[in-house]
Amino acid sequence: MAVVVGIDEAGFGPLLGPLVVSSTMFQVGDDAHACLWDGLSAVVVREPKRGDARLAIADSKALFAGRKSLAPLERGVLIMLRAAGERVQRFSELLSRVAPECLGELREYPWYDGADFDLPLDADTGDIGTRGAPVRREIDRAGIRVLALRSRVFVEGAYNRLVGATRNKSRVLLSGVLSLVDQALRGTDDPHVRVVVDRLGGREFYRQPLMTAFPDWDMQVMIEDTDRSGYRLRRDGRILDVEFAVEGERRALPTALASMLSKYVRELFMHAFNAYWSSLVPDLKPTAGYYTDAQRFLRDVDRMLTRLNIDRRRLVRER
Repeated sequence: MAVVVGIDEAGFGPLLGPLVVSSTMFQVGDDAHACLWDGLSAVVVREPKRGDARLAIADSKALFAGRKSLAPLERGVLIMLRAAGERVQRFSELLSRVAPECLGELREYPWYDGADFDLPLDADTGDIGTRGAPVRREIDRAGIRVLALRSRVFVEGAYNRLVGATRNKSRVLLSGVLSLVDQALRGTDDPHVRVVVDRLGGREFYRQPLMTAFPDWDMQVMIEDTDRSGYRLRRDGRILDVEFAVEGERRALPTALASMLSKYVRELFMHAFNAYWSSLVPDLKPTAGYYTDAQRFLRDVDRMLTRLNIDRRRLVRER
Protein backbone atom coordinates (compact mmCIF):
# COMPACT_ATOMS: atom_id res chain seq x y z
CA MET A 1 0.00 0.00 0.00
CA ALA A 2 1.09 3.59 -0.64
CA VAL A 3 0.36 6.80 1.21
CA VAL A 4 0.13 10.30 -0.27
CA VAL A 5 0.65 13.32 1.95
CA GLY A 6 -0.07 16.92 0.97
CA ILE A 7 1.42 19.91 2.80
CA ASP A 8 0.65 23.62 2.45
CA GLU A 9 0.57 26.76 4.59
CA ALA A 10 -1.52 29.83 5.27
CA GLY A 11 -0.46 33.06 6.92
CA PHE A 12 3.20 33.28 5.90
CA GLY A 13 3.00 36.99 5.09
CA PRO A 14 0.69 38.68 7.66
CA LEU A 15 1.71 40.77 10.65
CA LEU A 16 -1.09 39.51 12.88
CA GLY A 17 -2.38 36.04 13.66
CA PRO A 18 -0.64 32.67 13.40
CA LEU A 19 1.28 30.93 10.66
CA VAL A 20 -0.39 27.57 10.02
CA VAL A 21 1.20 24.65 8.17
CA SER A 22 -0.98 21.60 7.53
CA SER A 23 -0.79 18.09 6.16
CA THR A 24 -3.40 15.65 4.94
CA MET A 25 -2.70 11.96 4.56
CA PHE A 26 -4.41 9.42 2.28
CA GLN A 27 -3.81 5.70 1.79
CA VAL A 28 -4.34 5.09 -1.92
CA GLY A 29 -3.54 1.48 -2.81
CA ASP A 30 -0.34 0.67 -4.67
CA ASP A 31 -0.03 3.74 -6.93
CA ALA A 32 1.33 6.73 -5.03
CA HIS A 33 0.91 8.88 -8.15
CA ALA A 34 -2.78 8.11 -8.68
CA CYS A 35 -4.87 11.26 -9.17
CA LEU A 36 -7.41 11.38 -6.36
CA TRP A 37 -9.49 13.99 -8.17
CA ASP A 38 -9.97 11.44 -10.95
CA GLY A 39 -10.53 8.55 -8.56
CA LEU A 40 -13.19 10.48 -6.65
CA SER A 41 -14.57 12.51 -9.56
CA ALA A 42 -18.13 11.39 -8.83
CA VAL A 43 -18.15 13.36 -5.57
CA VAL A 44 -15.25 15.87 -5.58
CA VAL A 45 -14.16 18.57 -8.01
CA ARG A 46 -10.91 20.50 -8.49
CA GLU A 47 -12.40 23.54 -10.25
CA PRO A 48 -15.88 24.16 -8.86
CA LYS A 49 -18.48 25.76 -11.10
CA ARG A 50 -21.86 27.20 -10.25
CA GLY A 51 -24.47 24.46 -9.99
CA ASP A 52 -21.95 21.65 -9.44
CA ALA A 53 -23.05 19.79 -6.31
CA ARG A 54 -19.75 17.95 -5.89
CA LEU A 55 -17.47 18.80 -2.99
CA ALA A 56 -14.81 21.37 -3.90
CA ILE A 57 -11.27 20.35 -2.92
CA ALA A 58 -9.07 23.07 -4.36
CA ASP A 59 -6.54 25.76 -3.57
CA SER A 60 -7.90 27.75 -0.63
CA LYS A 61 -7.27 31.00 -2.49
CA ALA A 62 -9.72 29.91 -5.18
CA LEU A 63 -12.36 29.07 -2.57
CA PHE A 64 -11.92 32.02 -0.22
CA ALA A 65 -10.33 34.97 -2.06
CA GLY A 66 -12.67 37.94 -2.04
CA ARG A 67 -15.30 36.04 -0.06
CA LYS A 68 -16.73 36.84 3.33
CA SER A 69 -17.98 33.30 3.92
CA LEU A 70 -15.92 30.38 5.16
CA ALA A 71 -18.56 27.92 3.93
CA PRO A 72 -16.61 26.48 0.95
CA LEU A 73 -13.59 25.82 3.16
CA GLU A 74 -15.68 24.51 6.04
CA ARG A 75 -17.56 22.01 3.91
CA GLY A 76 -14.39 20.47 2.50
CA VAL A 77 -12.45 20.38 5.75
CA LEU A 78 -15.24 19.17 8.02
CA ILE A 79 -16.46 16.52 5.56
CA MET A 80 -12.94 15.17 5.09
CA LEU A 81 -12.40 15.19 8.84
CA ARG A 82 -15.52 13.04 9.18
CA ALA A 83 -14.11 10.73 6.51
CA ALA A 84 -11.04 10.38 8.75
CA GLY A 85 -13.29 9.49 11.70
CA GLU A 86 -13.11 12.92 13.36
CA ARG A 87 -16.38 14.74 14.02
CA VAL A 88 -15.90 18.22 15.49
CA GLN A 89 -18.54 20.70 16.61
CA ARG A 90 -16.45 23.27 18.48
CA PHE A 91 -13.26 25.23 17.78
CA SER A 92 -11.62 23.60 20.81
CA GLU A 93 -12.50 20.15 19.46
CA LEU A 94 -10.97 20.98 16.08
CA LEU A 95 -7.71 22.08 17.68
CA SER A 96 -7.57 19.01 19.92
CA ARG A 97 -7.89 16.82 16.80
CA VAL A 98 -5.65 18.57 14.28
CA ALA A 99 -3.27 20.77 16.32
CA PRO A 100 -3.07 19.55 19.93
CA GLU A 101 0.53 20.74 20.29
CA CYS A 102 -0.55 24.38 20.31
CA LEU A 103 -3.17 24.12 23.07
CA GLY A 104 -0.84 24.77 25.99
CA GLU A 105 0.60 27.88 24.33
CA LEU A 106 -2.76 29.55 23.85
CA ARG A 107 -3.09 30.29 27.57
CA GLU A 108 -0.32 32.88 27.15
CA TYR A 109 -2.39 34.93 24.68
CA PRO A 110 -5.50 36.68 26.03
CA TRP A 111 -6.99 36.89 22.52
CA TYR A 112 -6.87 33.08 22.19
CA ASP A 113 -7.08 31.88 25.80
CA GLY A 114 -10.42 30.19 26.36
CA ALA A 115 -11.69 31.06 22.88
CA ASP A 116 -14.35 28.58 21.81
CA PHE A 117 -17.36 28.64 19.53
CA ASP A 118 -19.60 26.33 17.55
CA LEU A 119 -18.58 24.92 14.17
CA PRO A 120 -19.37 25.32 11.41
CA LEU A 121 -19.33 29.10 11.44
CA ASP A 122 -20.83 29.71 8.00
CA ALA A 123 -21.64 26.37 6.38
CA ASP A 124 -24.90 24.57 7.11
CA THR A 125 -24.54 21.65 9.53
CA GLY A 126 -27.23 19.65 7.77
CA ASP A 127 -25.58 20.27 4.40
CA ILE A 128 -22.29 18.91 5.72
CA GLY A 129 -24.04 15.74 6.84
CA THR A 130 -26.03 15.35 3.62
CA ARG A 131 -23.11 16.02 1.28
CA GLY A 132 -20.62 14.16 3.42
CA ALA A 133 -22.36 10.78 3.32
CA PRO A 134 -21.88 10.14 -0.45
CA VAL A 135 -18.29 11.41 -0.23
CA ARG A 136 -17.48 8.87 2.47
CA ARG A 137 -19.20 6.08 0.51
CA GLU A 138 -17.24 6.91 -2.64
CA ILE A 139 -13.96 7.05 -0.72
CA ASP A 140 -14.70 3.57 0.65
CA ARG A 141 -15.74 2.27 -2.79
CA ALA A 142 -12.49 3.55 -4.33
CA GLY A 143 -10.40 1.74 -1.72
CA ILE A 144 -9.03 5.01 -0.36
CA ARG A 145 -8.59 5.86 3.32
CA VAL A 146 -8.34 9.35 4.78
CA LEU A 147 -5.75 8.72 7.48
CA ALA A 148 -5.21 12.12 9.09
CA LEU A 149 -5.49 15.90 8.88
CA ARG A 150 -2.89 17.74 10.97
CA SER A 151 -1.70 21.31 11.52
CA ARG A 152 1.27 23.07 13.07
CA VAL A 153 0.19 26.42 14.49
CA PHE A 154 2.91 29.02 15.10
CA VAL A 155 1.26 31.66 17.28
CA GLU A 156 2.77 35.13 17.26
CA GLY A 157 5.16 35.00 20.19
CA ALA A 158 6.44 31.51 19.39
CA TYR A 159 6.83 32.49 15.75
CA ASN A 160 8.88 35.56 16.73
CA ARG A 161 11.14 33.51 19.00
CA LEU A 162 11.85 31.06 16.19
CA VAL A 163 12.46 33.83 13.64
CA GLY A 164 14.80 35.48 16.13
CA ALA A 165 16.72 32.23 16.61
CA THR A 166 17.00 31.40 12.90
CA ARG A 167 16.98 34.95 11.49
CA ASN A 168 14.91 33.60 8.62
CA LYS A 169 11.14 33.12 8.60
CA SER A 170 11.42 30.68 5.69
CA ARG A 171 13.35 28.35 7.99
CA VAL A 172 10.49 28.49 10.47
CA LEU A 173 8.07 27.48 7.73
CA LEU A 174 10.38 24.70 6.55
CA SER A 175 10.69 23.37 10.11
CA GLY A 176 6.91 23.04 10.23
CA VAL A 177 6.87 21.21 6.91
CA LEU A 178 9.59 18.77 7.93
CA SER A 179 7.94 18.05 11.28
CA LEU A 180 4.75 17.11 9.42
CA VAL A 181 6.70 14.85 7.04
CA ASP A 182 8.24 13.12 10.05
CA GLN A 183 4.84 12.79 11.73
CA ALA A 184 3.39 11.24 8.57
CA LEU A 185 6.21 8.69 8.40
CA ARG A 186 5.66 7.74 12.02
CA GLY A 187 1.92 7.49 11.44
CA THR A 188 2.11 4.65 8.92
CA ASP A 189 4.17 1.56 8.23
CA ASP A 190 3.26 1.54 4.53
CA PRO A 191 6.33 0.94 2.36
CA HIS A 192 5.88 3.93 0.04
CA VAL A 193 5.09 7.46 1.22
CA ARG A 194 4.83 10.28 -1.30
CA VAL A 195 4.74 13.87 -0.05
CA VAL A 196 3.71 16.81 -2.25
CA VAL A 197 4.53 20.21 -0.74
CA ASP A 198 3.49 23.52 -2.21
CA ARG A 199 6.87 25.12 -2.91
CA LEU A 200 8.09 27.50 -0.21
CA GLY A 201 8.62 30.88 -1.87
CA GLY A 202 11.39 30.85 -4.48
CA ARG A 203 13.52 28.15 -2.88
CA GLU A 204 14.56 25.42 -5.34
CA PHE A 205 16.97 23.25 -3.33
CA TYR A 206 15.94 21.11 -0.36
CA ARG A 207 18.56 18.38 -0.30
CA GLN A 208 20.45 19.67 2.74
CA PRO A 209 17.46 20.28 5.04
CA LEU A 210 16.06 16.86 4.13
CA MET A 211 19.39 15.19 4.90
CA THR A 212 19.50 17.01 8.24
CA ALA A 213 15.93 16.00 9.09
CA PHE A 214 16.35 12.36 7.97
CA PRO A 215 20.05 11.55 8.50
CA ASP A 216 19.59 7.76 8.48
CA TRP A 217 17.96 7.69 5.04
CA ASP A 218 19.79 7.33 1.72
CA MET A 219 18.89 10.18 -0.62
CA GLN A 220 18.71 10.59 -4.37
CA VAL A 221 18.00 13.93 -6.05
CA MET A 222 15.41 13.24 -8.74
CA ILE A 223 14.92 16.77 -10.11
CA GLU A 224 15.69 20.35 -9.17
CA ASP A 225 14.33 22.97 -11.55
CA THR A 226 12.29 26.16 -11.53
CA ASP A 227 8.95 24.36 -11.15
CA ARG A 228 9.68 21.29 -9.08
CA SER A 229 12.27 19.77 -6.76
CA GLY A 230 11.99 16.05 -6.08
CA TYR A 231 13.91 13.72 -3.76
CA ARG A 232 13.77 9.99 -3.08
CA LEU A 233 14.83 8.70 0.32
CA ARG A 234 15.23 5.01 1.20
CA ARG A 235 15.60 3.17 4.47
CA ASP A 236 14.93 -0.42 5.57
CA GLY A 237 12.89 -1.20 2.47
CA ARG A 238 10.77 1.95 2.70
CA ILE A 239 10.62 4.73 0.11
CA LEU A 240 9.92 8.37 0.91
CA ASP A 241 9.37 10.60 -2.12
CA VAL A 242 9.26 14.32 -1.30
CA GLU A 243 8.30 16.82 -3.98
CA PHE A 244 8.30 20.60 -3.59
CA ALA A 245 6.25 21.97 -6.47
CA VAL A 246 5.07 25.35 -7.69
CA GLU A 247 1.28 25.30 -7.37
CA GLY A 248 1.50 22.01 -5.52
CA GLU A 249 -2.14 22.43 -4.54
CA ARG A 250 -3.04 21.95 -8.22
CA ARG A 251 -0.93 18.80 -8.55
CA ALA A 252 -2.35 16.69 -5.73
CA LEU A 253 -5.69 16.61 -3.93
CA PRO A 254 -4.07 16.08 -0.49
CA THR A 255 -2.06 19.28 -0.99
CA ALA A 256 -5.17 21.22 -2.00
CA LEU A 257 -6.94 19.92 1.11
CA ALA A 258 -3.92 20.91 3.23
CA SER A 259 -4.20 24.41 1.76
CA MET A 260 -7.87 24.49 2.79
CA LEU A 261 -7.15 23.20 6.29
CA SER A 262 -4.39 25.75 6.89
CA LYS A 263 -6.55 28.63 5.72
CA TYR A 264 -9.55 27.42 7.70
CA VAL A 265 -7.60 27.03 10.94
CA ARG A 266 -5.98 30.45 10.51
CA GLU A 267 -9.32 32.13 9.79
CA LEU A 268 -10.81 30.57 12.93
CA PHE A 269 -7.91 31.96 14.95
CA MET A 270 -8.55 35.38 13.39
CA HIS A 271 -12.23 35.05 14.30
CA ALA A 272 -11.21 34.58 17.95
CA PHE A 273 -8.63 37.38 17.66
CA ASN A 274 -11.13 39.90 16.29
CA ALA A 275 -13.83 38.90 18.78
CA TYR A 276 -11.46 39.56 21.69
CA TRP A 277 -10.31 42.98 20.55
CA SER A 278 -13.81 44.04 19.46
CA SER A 279 -15.03 43.29 22.98
CA LEU A 280 -12.52 45.83 24.31
CA VAL A 281 -12.54 48.55 21.64
CA PRO A 282 -15.99 49.80 20.53
CA ASP A 283 -16.65 49.99 16.77
CA LEU A 284 -13.33 48.30 15.98
CA LYS A 285 -13.15 47.09 12.39
CA PRO A 286 -11.95 43.46 12.13
CA THR A 287 -8.65 42.71 10.42
CA ALA A 288 -7.38 39.84 8.30
CA GLY A 289 -3.89 40.59 9.65
CA TYR A 290 -2.13 41.60 6.43
CA TYR A 291 0.35 44.46 6.48
CA THR A 292 -1.56 47.60 5.51
CA ASP A 293 -4.73 46.81 7.41
CA ALA A 294 -2.73 45.43 10.33
CA GLN A 295 -1.10 48.85 10.70
CA ARG A 296 -4.56 50.45 10.82
CA PHE A 297 -5.71 47.89 13.38
CA LEU A 298 -2.68 48.47 15.60
CA ARG A 299 -3.35 52.21 15.60
CA ASP A 300 -6.95 51.55 16.59
CA VAL A 301 -6.01 49.33 19.54
CA ASP A 302 -2.90 51.25 20.62
CA ARG A 303 -4.42 52.75 23.77
CA MET A 304 -5.81 49.39 24.85
CA LEU A 305 -2.41 47.74 24.33
CA THR A 306 -0.89 50.32 26.66
CA ARG A 307 -3.68 49.94 29.22
CA LEU A 308 -3.31 46.15 29.25
CA ASN A 309 0.50 46.33 29.21
CA ILE A 310 0.70 43.90 26.30
CA ASP A 311 4.15 43.27 24.84
CA ARG A 312 3.90 43.91 21.10
CA ARG A 313 6.36 41.10 20.46
CA ARG A 314 3.61 38.72 21.50
CA LEU A 315 1.11 40.37 19.17
CA VAL A 316 2.94 41.58 16.06
CA ARG A 317 4.96 39.15 13.99
CA GLU A 318 8.50 39.80 12.80
CA ARG A 319 8.90 40.31 9.07
